[in-house]
Amino acid sequence: MSEQKGLLESGGLTLDSADSEAVSAKPGRILIVDDEQGIRDFLRFGLLDEGYHVKTARDGEEALALLESFLPHIVLLDIMLPGMDGYEVCQLMRQKARVSIIMLTAKEDIEDRVRGLETGADDYVVKPFAFAELKARIDARIRNQFPELLSVRRIGRFEVDKSQRLIRYDGKSLGLSRTEYALLDVLLESPGVAISREQILRHVWGEDFTGEDNILEVYVRYLRHKLDDHKRQLIRTVRGVGYRIDVQ
Repeated sequence: MSEQKGLLESGGLTLDSADSEAVSAKPGRILIVDDEQGIRDFLRFGLLDEGYHVKTARDGEEALALLESFLPHIVLLDIMLPGMDGYEVCQLMRQKARVSIIMLTAKEDIEDRVRGLETGADDYVVKPFAFAELKARIDARIRNQFPELLSVRRIGRFEVDKSQRLIRYDGKSLGLSRTEYALLDVLLESPGVAISREQILRHVWGEDFTGEDNILEVYVRYLRHKLDDHKRQLIRTVRGVGYRIDVQ
């Protein structure tokens, strides 16, 4: 808990930050691996407030499972973990995925820093540290190792990658067809706003579309299925107008 106190004093943040993701946010998925809940919560709230997509793990086993399901770009990895220590976790992560690893530790010995870098860490931060410094290091790693993310737009739990014509939800690609991508993209351009059928048809199928009248309903149904939106909480029908997407 003393480490947490140091983080709070030097970072200038409080633990009552809103536990929500901004509608327009920074690209990048960050995994926090630390056995102290106070540290995990502090970093999670701060990074969510910055607009990152964040998950946490208490130990190496949980972190490695999230490496495959969450596909983080940045891992904030504590060295002193129960079971596998951070060095071993770092080595395994480096073998399994393209990921940038920033070691977090209270150890200040040069030997520990060298060992962390030799096992595959990209950077090393000693606790307590200023949150602004950690944020700057995260941003630098994204710029240097994941420049493609700079073309990614975050809207709530969605990530829209214009360069690859790819949309992710909760970090996972939706596997959209060209038409599905165009439809979801136009809805995400104005989250929370009802878009008329006519506007959507022009954007997705073009000015001269003469296809079937129910084509829009068909593709909305496809999207709801891929989003597991069976209760229609994401893509909502606005009677007499068209559709809107609600992001949280």
